[in-house]
Amino acid sequence: MSHSTVPRTDTEAEEGKKNPPKAHGDDTAAPGRPPTGRLSLRLRFRRDRVLLLMTLPAVVLLLVFNYVPILGNVVAFQEYDPYLSDNGVVSIVHSPWVGLENFQRIFEDSAFWNAVQNTLVLFVLQLLLYFPVPILLALLINSVVRPRVRAISQAILYLPHFFSWVLVVAVFQQLLGGAGLLSQLLRQHGYDGLDIMTDPETFKFLITAQSVWKDAGWGIIVFLAALASVSPDLYEAAAMDGANRWRRMWHVTLPALRPVVALLLVLRVGDALTVGFEQILLQRGAVGPGAAEVLDTFVWWNGVRNQDFGYAAAAGLVKGVISLGLVLAANKVAHLMGEQGVYKK
Repeated sequence: MSHSTVPRTDTEAEEGKKNPPKAHGDDTAAPGRPPTGRLSLRLRFRRDRVLLLMTLPAVVLLLVFNYVPILGNVVAFQEYDPYLSDNGVVSIVHSPWVGLENFQRIFEDSAFWNAVQNTLVLFVLQLLLYFPVPILLALLINSVVRPRVRAISQAILYLPHFFSWVLVVAVFQQLLGGAGLLSQLLRQHGYDGLDIMTDPETFKFLITAQSVWKDAGWGIIVFLAALASVSPDLYEAAAMDGANRWRRMWHVTLPALRPVVALLLVLRVGDALTVGFEQILLQRGAVGPGAAEVLDTFVWWNGVRNQDFGYAAAAGLVKGVISLGLVLAANKVAHLMGEQGVYKK
């Protein structure tokens, strides 16, 4: 076959640049259809209708139990009385409005600021002491060569996650209480016994230790799943380049965990003001509200026990606004670090 060697004119060359030849099978979109590669909303709905139907029950449950109750925050601006009617909506409608009076009471209440302080101290302790533990344990378990030993270790660490807080507190009481195992051992060796369970000074460390013992196994699963996605070729390439075990962990393992760590850190910061309602409520009477009162127990005590529902709702609303701000701030930090966070930019 021979090809033509006749040179093209300048006009033909310009037209060739403006209208390049179409590839084989590249058809122009028909009139009324969206551009190639983009589907209309109707076509996307038709394509994904099965998936949408599958998610519909979850969306309904989320709306009913998470978003509809948000409307009840209106009682924060009322002197709410649930006994005005058997119907809760009617009680809200007929309760007198007080405006921002409940919020003014909150900001002038020293007990509220004490609960905020205790909440933030517990959050910082759990962030520094609890958050790194699952990462370290996941790295340790992942380094075990024998699969049977790895499975047994993971099962033992994961088991306390299924225990209720009542059982967890009872276990720590038997170990660290005034008549617990530690006190008995000290008395047998001529020392005075100690009761860590009723010591307000060490209560925050006690709460953190209980959280680590109970929930560290749950965090291990997340990080082990992230480690399982790391290609073995990366470790082999690093080993061929002369990287020892610690270098491989620093340059291969930890970068693979960074997106998961960033996401969980954002979620943990958003949950900063929720530090364990049931866990602390069970031990509040042993150390007193000065050391054990947090925002969740403050809301429960004023709303349920003292029947001051408007005041408790105002405190809960303040907590929700602060938590939302913390999520947005932490997610912004994750974006600055190059990670996705909870949502993309």
